[in-house]
Amino acid sequence: MIAGLIPPDAGEILFAGKPLRDIKFGYVFQNYREALFPWLRSIDNIEYPLRFMKLPKAERRARTRRLLANLGVKIDLNRYPYELSGGQQQLVSIMRALVVEPEILFLDEPFSALDYEMTLFMRDQLQRIFVETGTTTVLVSHDLEEAVYLADRILLLSRRPASIADYVHYDAARPRTDATLSEQHFVLVKAHCLDVFQREVRKG
Repeated sequence: MIAGLIPPDAGEILFAGKPLRDIKFGYVFQNYREALFPWLRSIDNIEYPLRFMKLPKAERRARTRRLLANLGVKIDLNRYPYELSGGQQQLVSIMRALVVEPEILFLDEPFSALDYEMTLFMRDQLQRIFVETGTTTVLVSHDLEEAVYLADRILLLSRRPASIADYVHYDAARPRTDATLSEQHFVLVKAHCLDVFQREVRKG
């Protein structure tokens, strides 16, 4: 609903006092394979939302190049999605969401297809983008460590029917690094979140 994909039964969702239709957001779908257009080259997939913004081709290419340089990602974007690995396809999907320079970024398990090394790399790149731009980011993750590491607020959901099991604040300074994972505050917050999950499982 907050992404505007499902209409609410009642009420209204506002961001900074504005309705969703007035907000520019990026969305990384969990099923990235079906989210990419197989008949378009990777670079054209990334630029696709910019066409709706009616940007000229030169500006679309320039934005894509800046994004690639900023992320430090090296992929042959002239290849079609089916010619890329699953992790590379996911990177293309993430870049397509970022290229619009969104006010809100929605990430639905964005690292699920990446190997561990690339996951750590992309975590830090997204954190850097957040620090530099202040873009509001909503991340869905089944990885508890990932959620605590990346988030300032962790919303823990119960089993179905879903309700809020806990709302945890984690205010560690940024940028967070590998050393953050062993800091006492991080360990305590992660342990608390795990305890909430285990309590919910026992209820079931």
